[in-house]
Amino acid sequence: MQRVAAEPIEVLRTRTSQKWRTYADDVLPLPVAEMDFPLAPPIAAALHAAVDRSDTGYASSSRPVAEAFQGFAATRLGWDVDPARVTCTADVSLGIVEVLRRVTEPGDGVVITPPIYPPFFDLVAEAGCAVVEVPMAGGIDEGWQLDLPGIEAALAGGARAMVLCNPHNPIGWVPDPESLRALAEIAAGAGATVVSDEVHGPLSQPESRYTPFLTVSDAAREHGFAITSASKSFNIPGLKSALIATASERSDRVRAALPYEVEWRLGQFGAIASIAAFREGGPWLDGVLASLDDNRRLLADLLEDELPGVGYRMPQASYLAWLDLSALDWGDDPAAYALEHAKVALANGPGFGASVGRGHARLNFACTPEVLAEAVTRLADAR
Repeated sequence: MQRVAAEPIEVLRTRTSQKWRTYADDVLPLPVAEMDFPLAPPIAAALHAAVDRSDTGYASSSRPVAEAFQGFAATRLGWDVDPARVTCTADVSLGIVEVLRRVTEPGDGVVITPPIYPPFFDLVAEAGCAVVEVPMAGGIDEGWQLDLPGIEAALAGGARAMVLCNPHNPIGWVPDPESLRALAEIAAGAGATVVSDEVHGPLSQPESRYTPFLTVSDAAREHGFAITSASKSFNIPGLKSALIATASERSDRVRAALPYEVEWRLGQFGAIASIAAFREGGPWLDGVLASLDDNRRLLADLLEDELPGVGYRMPQASYLAWLDLSALDWGDDPAAYALEHAKVALANGPGFGASVGRGHARLNFACTPEVLAEAVTRLADAR
């Protein structure tokens, strides 16, 4: 497998994205979910060609992106997607909010599963709903699972929807098909909706291939929405393109009722880049996955050698590591200590859920092995 190498730090510091403009130059920035790999050549070529022809108007429609995704989903994900059942929009977060607004009433409860991507808390509120936390069962030592009885109780208690993270950010866990089928049955029994964020799906490692929620059962198709994007897998989040997919007449009616502005928010460059990614980006993605596999294993070795008290379970997907740093006695928010004393920026653990995030932090290992090694050394020296 030909690996894709991350770019060196001196090149990365010329970037102007959030990851490289938030911190001083003496800080290693490892909190934001951006990868340090160079852009996939087919995407770069497509964008350059668009600039050359001044193709910077509005995106034409969802259909070209949906058709490109249909082929990608079929060959790489085992997912039969009907392009007629896809509406594109700017990003996954916007898609989650817009769907929630149409399957809930103001004040309804929406289940999320901490530790969870911090914006989920805000997205539920933006949709006019109330957050209902059902923390993940298990943990770093024994592994993770959905707390299905807890979710069932929450839906029976009045929550009307759940936002599923499949694969799960920040723990990198890939739900098995049986768990997803059980979740779908619980939602069906309660007449509730599952909105599945699947943006990290193509970044699952081969031994833990992710299962799209809409493929697992009729109940999932009846009560589910899948929202995904090329943004994480191909490192193009700034280009604004995502897909809202349905697989039943019930969900189709909800998607069809979305305001037309939802689709208008699809970015032209996002559409162009996504089409190139889905059609031609497979070999680049394979190389990135191989490099991420190397790094997740390297991180395990580095922590064992230099920070043996830190808890880490090798993620099955994506490039994010959930670290239990409580043995270091760096307080509830060890990321703040790491930034001040080690000049390493990590994502704030309590932001992923105060009940389970204290003493934890998230680290982005989509970087060079040298940067990863230096980050762990800096953390070890700061003890």
